[in-house]
Amino acid sequence: MPRSTDRPTDPAAATASLAAEAALLEGRLTLLREAIDTVDARIDAVSETLSRLRRSVAAPTDGAASPDEEPATRRP
Repeated sequence: MPRSTDRPTDPAAATASLAAEAALLEGRLTLLREAIDTVDARIDAVSETLSRLRRSVAAPTDGAASPDEEPATRRP
């Protein structure tokens, strides 16, 4: 808030102005916190989905070993 040197500052007006600005900043802070919470929830959901996809791709569906695994027992 720029201060004018032409006129004296009214303490009551300055207090009211600062209180109004503080209220606006608190409102913005609340919105930012809510947005961060939303992003965090979305990150968690995407991470869980990716984990499920990785598990489903890594797990063989027909009971056969994946190409990277060696069988536990070999038959001659």
